[in-house]
Amino acid sequence: MRATQQSAVVHGVVGGLLAGAVVAIWFLVVDLLAGDPLRTPAQLGAALFEPGASRATLVILYTLLHFATFAVVGGGTGAFLAASGGTPGVLLGLFFGICVLNGVHYVGLLTTEQRLLTVLPWPHVFGANLLAGVAYMAYLHRAGREERPLGLGALRYHPLIAEGLTVGLVGAIAVALWFFVIDIATGQPLHTPAALGSAVFLGANGAQAVSTSPAIVAAYTVLHLVAFGLVGIGFAAVVREVEQFPSLAYVVVLGAILLEAITFAVLVTFGGWVLGALSLWAIGLGNLIAVAAMGAWMWRKHPRLRERVLEEGLASTP
Repeated sequence: MRATQQSAVVHGVVGGLLAGAVVAIWFLVVDLLAGDPLRTPAQLGAALFEPGASRATLVILYTLLHFATFAVVGGGTGAFLAASGGTPGVLLGLFFGICVLNGVHYVGLLTTEQRLLTVLPWPHVFGANLLAGVAYMAYLHRAGREERPLGLGALRYHPLIAEGLTVGLVGAIAVALWFFVIDIATGQPLHTPAALGSAVFLGANGAQAVSTSPAIVAAYTVLHLVAFGLVGIGFAAVVREVEQFPSLAYVVVLGAILLEAITFAVLVTFGGWVLGALSLWAIGLGNLIAVAAMGAWMWRKHPRLRERVLEEGLASTP
C-alpha cells in the first residue's frame, strides 16, 4: 500500500473515531434531557447482545462496537476517497451521514429481531449521523490540507444551494415569528417549539408532557432551520425552472400544498395531539405565510422571473 493510501486510511480511522464521538455525545445529551443517562447505548446493547446482561456490561460492549465500527467505516471511506480523487466537503459529509452511516446503523439492526425504526427514533439517528458525517469530512479536509474551502465559503461553488438556504431561512423566520405571536397572544411564550420539540425528541404524548426547557426549544429550532433549509433548496430549484419555463408556475402552488401535507404527516407521526394543541388553522396559515415570504423573496431577487411570468400572463390574456 502506497504511503498516500496508508495516510488516507489513518486519517480516515481518526476521522471515523471523531465521528463516533460526535454521535456518542449527541445521544448522551439526548439521554440527559430525557433524564436517563446512557439509555441509548444500553438499549442498543440489549438489541445486539444478550438482553439479560447488566446495564454496565451492555454499555461497555456497545461502546466498543460503536467506535470499532466507526473506525472501520472511516478508514474504508478515507481509502476510497484517496483512490477516487474525491475532495472532502460539506455536501459529501451530508451524503456520508445520510447514506453510509445510516446504512450501517440499520443494516446492523437487521441482524436482530427488533423493528428497525422503534429501537431509536429516526430523527435522532439522522441528526446524529448528519453531524458525524460533516465532522468526519471536516477532519479529512483539515488533515489533507485542502485548499478549497469547506464551510460557508464553499457555497460560492454551489449557488443553488446558497440561494436555497437563504430562502429557506426566510421561510423559517416567517413561521417562527407567526407562532411566536400566537404563543404570546395565548400567554405561553415559546410553547409551540417546546411542544414540537418534546414530541420529536422526548416522545411526549400529550400537552402535560411538554418540556419548556431551553435545550428542547434550541434543539427543535435547529431541526426547524434544517428542515426549511432543505425545503428552500427545493424551492429555489423550482423557481429556476419556472424562470426558464413560466408555464410551470403552477408547480409553486403544488409545492405549497405539498408543504402542508408534509407538515401534517410529520405532526401525526410524532404526536397527533400536537395538531389539537396548535390548531389546524394556525399550522395551515403559518405554512402559507412561509410560502408567501419565500415567494416574495425570490420574486424580488429574480427580475428575469418577473419578466417571464408577466410576459406569459400578457400573452395568455385574450
